[in-house]
Amino acid sequence: MYSSILFMGYIAANRYMRIVRPLETHVLQTVRSTRYICIVTWAVVLCFNCVYIAVFASAGKENTPHNGFNCERFHNSLLKKIYLAMQITSFLVFLSVLVSLILFYWGNVQRLREAQRTMPEKPGNAKLSKSKRNMRVLVAVFCVCFVPYHVVRLPHVFISPLLHDCTAAQAFYIIKEMTVLLAVLNASLDPLIYFVFCKTFRARLNLQRFQQRNQ
Repeated sequence: MYSSILFMGYIAANRYMRIVRPLETHVLQTVRSTRYICIVTWAVVLCFNCVYIAVFASAGKENTPHNGFNCERFHNSLLKKIYLAMQITSFLVFLSVLVSLILFYWGNVQRLREAQRTMPEKPGNAKLSKSKRNMRVLVAVFCVCFVPYHVVRLPHVFISPLLHDCTAAQAFYIIKEMTVLLAVLNASLDPLIYFVFCKTFRARLNLQRFQQRNQ
């Protein structure tokens, strides 16, 4: 999930750089840099997961039976601290990317308005409008998939252990799981972002359709 969140932030930053500096290629936009960024991203995410799993597997468990709707009830004191630190860090990553997406989209809108005001008939305006639409879709998908989950998830981490009412705990758990479904929906929407908005992919798809019609 957080790899996907980070990659969506990278895409938004790349689109913004393409609009602000259309004739330049920043060092972070090269193929080599992109590979390094992907490797580092996956390595950091996997490192966090491995640390949590290793501590969870080796540490003693503390079973608190008042809330049986999640695995956090088996956390000991050390694991609770690591788990809480991971949740806060994850939320900060999400919040940073969300703010970045909004700022990048706002920057694209301002750039488009400036171009339309100074040169209304400029051919590049159509490209800017298309990029604005793509950024809008990116922000919309991000908000639909990840905002509800994080709005519920962090309160769930802090409040859920304090709930002694079984009905309230179950309701909170169901709400959290519903937001997880929205977050998982991103796995189906990623192809829309990564491929459908790719000019090369669309050209190849149109070529295949044309060839099928002629067969």
